[in-house]
Formats: sequence, C-alpha cells, structure tokens
Amino acid sequence: MPVGPETSGVVEAGRTASAAPAALPATVDPSVARSWLLVPGSADGLAHRIAASAADVVVVDLEDGVAAADKPAARDALAEAVGSGLRPWVRIADVASDHWSADVALLRECGPVAGVVLAKVESDRDVRTLHDALGGALPLVALVESARGIEAALEIAEAPGVTRLAFGSGDFRRDTGAADDPLALLFARSRLVCASRAAGLPGPVDGPTVPRDPATLAEASRHAASVGMTGRLCLREEQVATVNAALSPSAVELAWARDVLETLERHGIRDGSDLPRIARAEALLGAAEVFGLDADAAGRHRSDYA
Repeated sequence: MPVGPETSGVVEAGRTASAAPAALPATVDPSVARSWLLVPGSADGLAHRIAASAADVVVVDLEDGVAAADKPAARDALAEAVGSGLRPWVRIADVASDHWSADVALLRECGPVAGVVLAKVESDRDVRTLHDALGGALPLVALVESARGIEAALEIAEAPGVTRLAFGSGDFRRDTGAADDPLALLFARSRLVCASRAAGLPGPVDGPTVPRDPATLAEASRHAASVGMTGRLCLREEQVATVNAALSPSAVELAWARDVLETLERHGIRDGSDLPRIARAEALLGAAEVFGLDADAAGRHRSDYA
C-alpha cells in the first residue's frame, strides 16, 4: 500500500462508526477505504447485500449497472434500504443524463446516505452543479472517465465537496482507444494521483477489473498501488478480499516500518532522509491499525524495502 508522509494524517482518521443498524460492523473511513463495491440498485436482496458485504465501502449503483427500464425500481429499493437504517454510498448519473434529476430528487427525499459517486465528471462545473443541488450536504467522489476529465483533474479535485477522485477506466478506454494495459493507462492514473495530492485529497480509487481471475485482479491492484492509487472499484463481492489485501500494508512493509521507528528510538535523527522515512513508517503502522492488521506479527527484521 503506497502510504507516505502525504497520507499519514489521513490514516490517523481510523475507523468511524456506521449509521447503519448496531448489528453491522464499523466501516473504514472513506478517506482510506480500499474496496468500493458497486452493487446494482436493481439487484435482488439489495439491503442484504449492502449489510453483508465485507467491502470497506458499498456503493449502490443507479447508473451504468442498471438498465434504463429498471431505474425507478432501483431507486425504490435504495430508498427502502436507507429507510431500514443502512447508509451506503450511491453512484448517480452524470449531470447531462436524462436520469440525473430523478437520482438527485431521490437523494433529497430518501433519507441520509453516506456519500455520492458522480459519474462521468469532466469539469468542476459538473461537481458544483451536484454540490449546489444537494446543498453541500454529502461528500462526493468524482468519477473521471474521459480524456476531458483527465485533463481537468486538478480543477475537479479542488471543487467543493470532492473528497476523492476515482478512475472510470473502462469508459476512459472507450473514449480514447487506449488498451487495457498498465502502460497505456499509466498517464491517466498518474494524472489522477498527482491531482489528488495537489488538492490535498487521499490517493484516488482505481477502476474495476472485469476478468474473474483473482491473480489478474491482484496484479492489477498492486500496479495501481505502485502508482499511488489507494482504493479500487469492485464489481463482485468475491473481489473484495483480494483488493483489500493488495492495498493493505504487507508484512515486509510493516517489518520495515517497525525497524525504522526502533532505529530512531535507539539513535535519533541521523540525516535528512530520516524524516520522510519516519513519516512513511508511521503511516504504514497507522494503516495497519485502521485495517485491523497485526503489525507485531510482521516480525522484526531489517529490510531494503524503501
């Protein structure tokens, strides 16, 4: 997990209590959430799928995951789930869509949701339109899915209400003709990472992996992490564990972090390179606490990890 000095404060956010029924576990703060599971609003047993998911964040999808004819029923199902005390995130249609107004009306009427993922964001105007329509009441994740959106990444990241950027990799490839290849998508991912950092946001959420092979998903998630992305959209519940593992500190990273801090305790600051190393070590151990990992089990040995 690429946690560095720039994210150490975010990691300290820790876990926050969910507003869902008391029987549900606490959820990971969206600022550090790794797995973002998209569940179609038209799915059977929507409330159960929300409550039973192991994902850090569950996003009820009212956009591309739902056929046009099924959208009214999907909105009704979401309202029923929220009425039962669940507080998922919701992905809604883009501001130019015929479905945007109905999605926004639902958010105003159905009761509290945790936040909104706005699809196909291409400028800060898109974000401001939604922000104003909701009175600034909800945190927003801006899903960037086109060349225009990538070019406007910084202004989108700095728009009011935006708490994180996300990469709509499938639509981006359709828009640009880019291959589904790490090198072909490297610029877009890096642009979102740099824009997020410049705007003071956590690392962005990467797009989903469609193939069902867990090894492919793990490799893709590790690549995204190496670029600086800290979350990933998931299309199926079985992807959650793989994504969470790939975007969490590894045993090697945690052992390195412990060694750095123990060396500091013994010898103090030795040179200018120690400060960023210390901040990174503290962030890694903070992430381990947030995600419920046993840092002590990582062992105590020196590593050339960083």
